[in-house]
Amino acid sequence: MKKKILITGAAGFIGFSFALKLLENNHQVIGLDNLDNYYSVKLKKKRLKELNKFKNFSFFKINIEKENFFEKLRKKKIDHIFHFAAQAGVRYSVVNPKKYVYTNILGTINVFRFAVLKKIKSVFFASSSSVYGDSKKFPQKETNQLSPKNIYATSKIINEVVAKSFSNNFKIKIYALRFFTIYGEWGRPDMLLFKIMKNSIKGTELKLNNKGNHFRDFTYINDVTSILYLLLYKKINKKFDVYNISSNNPQSIKKIINNFKKNFSKLKVKNVSRNNLDVFKTHGDNKKILKLLNFKNFTKFNKGIKTTYSWYKSKNDKLIF
Repeated sequence: MKKKILITGAAGFIGFSFALKLLENNHQVIGLDNLDNYYSVKLKKKRLKELNKFKNFSFFKINIEKENFFEKLRKKKIDHIFHFAAQAGVRYSVVNPKKYVYTNILGTINVFRFAVLKKIKSVFFASSSSVYGDSKKFPQKETNQLSPKNIYATSKIINEVVAKSFSNNFKIKIYALRFFTIYGEWGRPDMLLFKIMKNSIKGTELKLNNKGNHFRDFTYINDVTSILYLLLYKKINKKFDVYNISSNNPQSIKKIINNFKKNFSKLKVKNVSRNNLDVFKTHGDNKKILKLLNFKNFTKFNKGIKTTYSWYKSKNDKLIF
């Protein structure tokens, strides 16, 4: 049965990618985004241009921070909500902390209120691996103690607490998805892998934090959208739950840099001091989501990065990164 899906942050990386998968499978998608300029608005508009090729896609430029954001959607038929709209970026949270309060917390509360008003069947929303902070136990399980290092991570934890409260009080199904460093085609230009690609192609210098002595659980975007699609059709008995979305396969940043130099392109690197806002390692335990969905076919990192780099080179002159 085809469904009617509302996606917030539809011009963002995950929101766009999942909207595209839904549209390719003939679902009806309503996309919301405020086209924030945290990173290239031109890139976001390019993504929307791809989505607008489908007749079953409609878009509204809306700011979810405003309490009346849902007025234009009041009469729309919606089955499920995937809430990805948020102010991203760990380091930017020091520069503009209020943005994380207004967009990530108040905006999410508004989305939950709308879900209750519309009697939505289920809401899936983006949390983050950053909620674990600098863990000592790996892989990081959903039951681990949370230790946020920055306002961005704190906003995600608050969202999870609010979501559980809404679920309990209004008997609505809400599920938190803790994403671990998503990468792939149409990705964010402020993320490390795209910075590597950009600097290698342009011959400019990459500033490498802590000499690359970090580990990240990179998760390929096509695996993420496949998991989201399975979640859409999965009957989950719990009203509220939390799931890691991770490959369970952390990669050394230093090794990635060396392999990129060896296999893809020259790269100038300048080592800089570690940023205290960054965690040393992320490594998500994905057994819970795998058991729920019986999903096993994660893309090998070397294959995913090769595909992403080929795509990036083909689009470099056409997109603004």
